[in-house]
Amino acid sequence: MAGAAAVDVPAPAAANGGACCHAAKGPGYATPLEAMEKGPREKLIYVTCVYNGTGINKPDYLATVDLDPNSPTYSQVIHRLPVTHIGDELHHSGWNSCSSCHGDPSAERRFLILPSLLSGRVYVVDTATDPRAPSLHKVVQAEDIAEKTGLGFPHTSHCLASGDIMISCLGDKEGNAAGNGFLLLDSEFNVKGRWEKPGHSPLFGYDFWYQPRHKTMISSTWGAPAAFRTGFNLQHVQDGLYGRHLHVYDWPGGELKQTLDLGDTGLLPLEVRFLHDPSKDTGYVGCALTSNMVRFFKTADGSWSHEVAIDVKPLKVRNWILPEMPGLITDFVISLDDRYLYLVNWLHGDIRQYNIEDPAKPVLAGQVWVGGLLQKGSDVVYVTDDGQEEQYNVPQVKGHRLRGGPQMIQLSLDGKRIYVTNSLFSRWDEQFYGDDLVKKGSHMLQIDVDTEKGGLAINPNFFVDFSKEPDGPALAHEMRYPGGDCTSDIWI
Repeated sequence: MAGAAAVDVPAPAAANGGACCHAAKGPGYATPLEAMEKGPREKLIYVTCVYNGTGINKPDYLATVDLDPNSPTYSQVIHRLPVTHIGDELHHSGWNSCSSCHGDPSAERRFLILPSLLSGRVYVVDTATDPRAPSLHKVVQAEDIAEKTGLGFPHTSHCLASGDIMISCLGDKEGNAAGNGFLLLDSEFNVKGRWEKPGHSPLFGYDFWYQPRHKTMISSTWGAPAAFRTGFNLQHVQDGLYGRHLHVYDWPGGELKQTLDLGDTGLLPLEVRFLHDPSKDTGYVGCALTSNMVRFFKTADGSWSHEVAIDVKPLKVRNWILPEMPGLITDFVISLDDRYLYLVNWLHGDIRQYNIEDPAKPVLAGQVWVGGLLQKGSDVVYVTDDGQEEQYNVPQVKGHRLRGGPQMIQLSLDGKRIYVTNSLFSRWDEQFYGDDLVKKGSHMLQIDVDTEKGGLAINPNFFVDFSKEPDGPALAHEMRYPGGDCTSDIWI
């Protein structure tokens, strides 16, 4: 995910973190462009759904949603796989194997990894036996992880070309950020230990992405679990309980090489992505609180630097907890040809499309409002430069008023469709959107993308309503296609 087309440059085996080669075919695709041009249209998507924090005393679950417009169950949940415990807070997910193992014919994209952010368990789900009805394969218990590694609060999961699974963990089991690091599971999902070298843990944990041809992994920094799990408190930012750094690691060695301080323009850096083209040495991180997209890049001397590439201005508001409201960038994706970047502003309520053919100078190409705190009918208004009170027009979809704001997004392989859910984290959902989201539940939308001229439009025929789930309204978060996507697959 730079402006130039993906280039299939042979990668040295030592940089891969494993022994994959391009001679044979394993999971995924040889290059990002091959995935974009030859990948099939998505027909199913797996969605993590949460009951924790909603008042419904049921386990979280993995929903299977039908995305096939020719199917009689299009835009519906067709299967639900509950996990084994209550209170997990399913959040992000990843695969046991992806395009990083495309050269390994013995590798198979079979298991979806579901870290539980609050309980510390890791669920392993078999999606290959019946893709429409996944089944539980294994549970890695939090006690086993904590005993062998000291880690808790698992978040992002990526497969490695070696066959191992790497999961970022945001703290120790008590929620202290000082205990965070990276968990390694082997191909049978047994705990192997930590990935990083002793003494090389980051200040805070959250997301990570590796770019083997540059022998680099970069991780981001949300905050201390002891702080964020109780709700957002601005004082905690001032107290140093939230992050503003990127950590640059040697890959695959696990040595912390550099820490980038993003300063006051980079508070709460969350999702981090390199460009898809594995030869490129640049990427972005979305900084939630300051609502900036920060670009990181390698310099001439081999070190890494950063700059603000996109700045979403806060809005002056009335009838809210603060006089200004940040957009709160909580997720972004990059098209597989590295041409477009899409971001969400969870509080403002819009999705944006930027042309990043010049990665240092993104150009706004499309924008659509799909919820947020500033939509017409809300108590909150924003104030224009001339003192007028305004709100955004947000259309209904299939007769439904849109709740919450755009939170997680997933892009089709061909770059023409975006899927969007609206739950961030149950405690924060309750704090910022209240019963309108937590008690009424999530929904999932599809946005049509103009990839020629730029532009975004809501698909009026697609609406997945999680308010009507059999066990009650649920909160929907991250999404994964069975065959991989632009936020799960890394090319080597």
